[in-house]
Amino acid sequence: MAPLVVINVVGLTPRLLAHMPNVAKVGAAATLRPVLPAVTCSMQATLLTGAMPREHGIVGNGWYFRDLGEVFLWRQHNALIQGDQLWTAVPGLRTANVCWWYAMGAATDLLVTPRPIYHADGRKSPDCYTRPPSLHDDLESALGTFPLFNYWGPTAGIASSEWIIGAARRILERERPDLMLVYVPHLDYDLQRYGPNGSEAVAAARAVDAALAPLLAEDAEVVVLSEYGITPASRPVDVNRALRRAGLLEVYTQDGMEYLDPWASRAFAVSDHQVAHVYVRDPADLPRARAVVAELPGVDEVLDQAGKAKYGLDHERSGELVAVAEPDAWFTYYYWLSDDRAPDFARLVEIHRKPGYDPAELFMDPRDPFVKLRAAAALARKTLGFRYTMSVVPLDPAPVRGSHGRLPDAAEDGPLIIGPFEGDAYEATDVKELLAGLARRRAT
Repeated sequence: MAPLVVINVVGLTPRLLAHMPNVAKVGAAATLRPVLPAVTCSMQATLLTGAMPREHGIVGNGWYFRDLGEVFLWRQHNALIQGDQLWTAVPGLRTANVCWWYAMGAATDLLVTPRPIYHADGRKSPDCYTRPPSLHDDLESALGTFPLFNYWGPTAGIASSEWIIGAARRILERERPDLMLVYVPHLDYDLQRYGPNGSEAVAAARAVDAALAPLLAEDAEVVVLSEYGITPASRPVDVNRALRRAGLLEVYTQDGMEYLDPWASRAFAVSDHQVAHVYVRDPADLPRARAVVAELPGVDEVLDQAGKAKYGLDHERSGELVAVAEPDAWFTYYYWLSDDRAPDFARLVEIHRKPGYDPAELFMDPRDPFVKLRAAAALARKTLGFRYTMSVVPLDPAPVRGSHGRLPDAAEDGPLIIGPFEGDAYEATDVKELLAGLARRRAT
C-alpha cells in the first residue's frame, strides 16, 4: 500500500488555501481547533499524542526548568513529551520524521532534524542530525548542506522548505516508509514579518504550493495540516519590564550587560508569541504579579490555576500565571530598561540563550545604516574560519506584523487539516487517532 505522508504546512489557514491550488487538490479541508498556546511545540505534541498540554507537558516552545533554574527554548529531546505518540500507535509500521520537532530520541526508523555544529571556538555551522547516520551523507550529497540560515533569522526563506521537501522525496523514493511526517516552515516567516493579509502572504503561499507540487505528485496518500494561523499583530507588550519596574524581576550585571536572574526574581515571564508563562516564586507575590500583568495594555487574560485548567494548561511546567495577549498584541522577552544594558545576544539570532521568543530575529536592524555591511564582514570572517558575531537583530520590535499563540477568534484564521476525512471541524486532540486510523491500513 502507498505510504502515508503527513505534511505540516505551518501557518496554513482557510484564507491562504485559496492561493494554493496544488495543496487544495489533496482533499476536503476541515478546520482545526488548536490548543493554548497555539505554538509549534505545544501543537505538535498534541497532534502526536492526542492529549492536552496538561498531559503531554509541552506548555510552550520553552519554559522555566525549575530544577535547573534556567529558561530553555527549542529543546530537541523527544523524552520531553509525556505520553504515547503516533510513532508507536500502530505496531509494525516503518516511520520517518522529516523536521517535526522533538525528533531526537524519538521512536522513528528514519529522522532528519536541524542540528548546527557548535564548534569549540564558538562558531556555529549549518548541519542536520539524521538517523540512521548514513542518511546524513546521502541527503547532503544529493541536496547540499542543510540551509540553516534560511531556516530562521533575517535570511529565512523558501530555500529551507525546498531542502526539507527534497529530503522527504528522497526518503520516500529510497526508503518507502509506511508513515512519514514532514514539516514545511516557509509561511511562518513572511506572515510574521509583514502580516497575513498582504501581498507578501499571498506570494509566500504560492511559493510553498509550487515547492510542494513534486512531493504531492509522489505515489503516496497525503494529509496536509497546520499548527496555527498567524493573525495581524503590531503591539509588543513588555511584560518583563513591567515586572522589573514593580520590583519583582531581578537582573545581574556582567561586563556592563544585564542578564535575567531567575534564581533571585520574585516573578518573571517566559514570553512565547501571544502567551507568556509568569513564574512566581512565592505564593504571597501572586496577587501583585497578577495585577502588574493584568494592567498592561495588550493583555487579554491572566490565567490562574483555575484558568489554566479551563484551557488544559495546568501542568507543573506552566507558570503560576499565564498571560494571553489581545488579538493585535504579542509579548516581548525584553527585561532591560536601557538598550545600552542589553546583553550582546539580544542583537543576535540566538534562540537558545534568549529567555523567550524573539520574532525580531527575522529582521536586520532597519535603524542601522551599516547593518548589511557589518553582516557581510561577519560572513567573511566565518568563511575564513574565524570567530564572528552576526550582530544585526534590532532591539526595537516594531517591524513585527504577525503573531499567534492565542486561540483564534475565527476559524478562517486558524489551522486546518486536509485529507480523506468526513468532518468539517476537528479538535487538535482528534488528529492522532485520525492519522492512526489511516496508518492502520498499512499494518494489515
